[in-house]
Amino acid sequence: MNCSDSHNQLARSAFAGEASCGLSDEVDGDPPSSTPELSIICVNWNSLDLLLDCLESLYALPTGTTFETLVVDNASPEGGIEVVGERFPQVRIIKSPTNVGFAKANNLGFLNSSGRYVLLLNPDTLVLGSAIATMLDAIQSIGDAGIVGGMLLNTDLSVSTTSIQKFPTILNQVLTFEWLRVHFPNCPLWEIGPLFSATVGPVKVDVIPGACMMLKREVYERAGMLSEDYFMYAEDIDLNFRVRQLNLSSYYVGSAKIVHHGGRSSSKQGGSQWSTVRTCRAMMQLFRTHRGSMYARAYRAALGCTAAMRLIALAAIYPLGDRDGVRGSVAKWSTVLKWSLGIEQLGAGQ
Repeated sequence: MNCSDSHNQLARSAFAGEASCGLSDEVDGDPPSSTPELSIICVNWNSLDLLLDCLESLYALPTGTTFETLVVDNASPEGGIEVVGERFPQVRIIKSPTNVGFAKANNLGFLNSSGRYVLLLNPDTLVLGSAIATMLDAIQSIGDAGIVGGMLLNTDLSVSTTSIQKFPTILNQVLTFEWLRVHFPNCPLWEIGPLFSATVGPVKVDVIPGACMMLKREVYERAGMLSEDYFMYAEDIDLNFRVRQLNLSSYYVGSAKIVHHGGRSSSKQGGSQWSTVRTCRAMMQLFRTHRGSMYARAYRAALGCTAAMRLIALAAIYPLGDRDGVRGSVAKWSTVLKWSLGIEQLGAGQ
């Protein structure tokens, strides 16, 4: 058994424990005969094995409500999406002829959905226990709830510190050290204290990530859906911004648990450099949209300085530390430095 298989088996064991767009797209499957309470939308790009596990977790347990599931396949080169229809005939499959990106694909799924509530769910997730019912109860009972999310768990079932986020600033972006976040969770720069608190009830936060994000249908529409200015990354933060502008709030519910493997499909796009550059570009766009072009340029310069300092520090510790780990960090921060200087390369077609 390889590492990926063992990780999936571990996550499935946890699941069992909890239980004790102007495109000519193709839609497979009939719409529901009656309006469901919830529409679950999954966007797939070369994540078929993980998607099947995700769907299994959705249908293995009662959700406490009527729901429909829509899978938008973003022209996955590996193919095989027909397997979803064979194993889960109740799932509606929307085939995009091209890879239109995460935001546009989710919007495509939304436009083909009918539920009163919408759950944007990554295909590399496993829904544990009563997570969906718990999030539904929260969004229905909290008057100003615009977005609701739960606790994301890593593949090894540790708590993911990305479960909740602060609205980005230059300072909290350049000081993003996982060690600092874990050891000082209540720092105002990131405020992830609720992840390590005994409180599991709804807590108001700045950002619920797009890996698992529940909204009322009318809120998603009023906010303008996910902005298609972003191919992938930061579109979820942008949506949280725009929901806040509607005088609504985002809530984290710690008792709703979802395993999020994370990064599997983006790694197939061209490795960590591809993901790193896409993230930098998306954050630049986010700052330009919500804080202006001068702030965006300042972010780019600050990130370049940070990359240079980290590379100097990595060179100093290379003889003493984990050399493989250091090499990986050097590759990442070299890419960030090149991006800040305007010389990054994604490769043809990317």
